[in-house]
Amino acid sequence: MYYIVDKEDTIRIPPEYMQLGDALEETINILALNAFEGRYDQKTEDFILLTFDHEVLGRGRVIHGDGAIYQNVRYKALMFSMDQSEVVDGKVQKVNDFGAFVLIGPVEALLHKSQIFEEPVNVELGQGIARIVGSQSGRNISESTHIRARIVSKSINHNDPRSSKIGLNCKQPGLGAFEWLKEDA
Repeated sequence: MYYIVDKEDTIRIPPEYMQLGDALEETINILALNAFEGRYDQKTEDFILLTFDHEVLGRGRVIHGDGAIYQNVRYKALMFSMDQSEVVDGKVQKVNDFGAFVLIGPVEALLHKSQIFEEPVNVELGQGIARIVGSQSGRNISESTHIRARIVSKSINHNDPRSSKIGLNCKQPGLGAFEWLKEDA
């Protein structure tokens, strides 16, 4: 789920960014990309996708021996939230021996092969073929397949968001590849 919130935080402005005549607001807009975006919010465990409408709050502080300015900033943030047991839509990015990696919003999640069907599966990997096939139904998922799944596990790494571990499940009714859902409707 996506939503927008108002946030406040402190941004570090290194000395090399303090050029005579440069607007402080423009400098903050440039530095906000690395300071705030692409990280998890420690309190909510939601992913910060984008920040905008940066507003300088008061005067900045200089810490002895650092030389940088620490400036309080208010801004709007576009957030991405994933709750345990939430149903999400995603796109299969890669299929391998143990399952499929699915892009949900800005993060990848693992759909283990045992969590796709209520039947045994065959993993077919070869030249130009990478898919997981149900041995009885013949239904399959491959790269670029759009799916609907439920989040069954979530372990967020705040220091390195890309190494967070999110597990998915497609076994319940109403979940699976979009083409299966159309067939069943």
